[in-house]
Amino acid sequence: MDKIFCMLGMIVAIGGHVSALAADYKVGERIGEVKAISQANPTYKTLDWDDMMPVDWDPMKSLKELDLDKLDDADPRAIEALEQMRSAWNDAPIVQKLDKQRVQIPGFVVPLDMNGTQVREFLLVPYFGACIHVPPPPSNQVIHIILPKTLPKDQQKTLDLAARQYGPISVSGLMETVASNTSMGFAGYRIKAERLMPYKLKEN
Repeated sequence: MDKIFCMLGMIVAIGGHVSALAADYKVGERIGEVKAISQANPTYKTLDWDDMMPVDWDPMKSLKELDLDKLDDADPRAIEALEQMRSAWNDAPIVQKLDKQRVQIPGFVVPLDMNGTQVREFLLVPYFGACIHVPPPPSNQVIHIILPKTLPKDQQKTLDLAARQYGPISVSGLMETVASNTSMGFAGYRIKAERLMPYKLKEN
């Protein structure tokens, strides 16, 4: 049942919570309290990952009629259910009103294109290890980040460090409801990045 539990772990991660330090993140753990980010900028709307999923969308729908305790990975019913779920997640519904909004959102970096040690393109995901250690999350929980041709040195350094550690970063820019099929999974959204910052929770 390894594949089944792996998929269920991703579902749990969509609604979970984590500690503040990058070093404390474990595979499948979520970014944390997004609305509390300390570098909030009034130019951008602070976006939570849950805001990107329609309220009536159920990622568990294809598994609800199965008794997972009685299935293993070789069971045809399990294989079919996982294939249906993966297909549904690749084409997960988006929230259209987010199109053309200037947003700020933190997440974990999944590099797509690197020039030496410099990241030129990446996916932003809500939990640690997505696309690398576990299968990709639903496409409405993946953002394809498009970088400008040149980044300030401090922002490029922040991005490259986050990429090496698969760590958290805050991205600000113009969000578009444009789907992408990348080498690391499907993305339901795209952000043309304007500003990258290290991610930290607001200190009490």
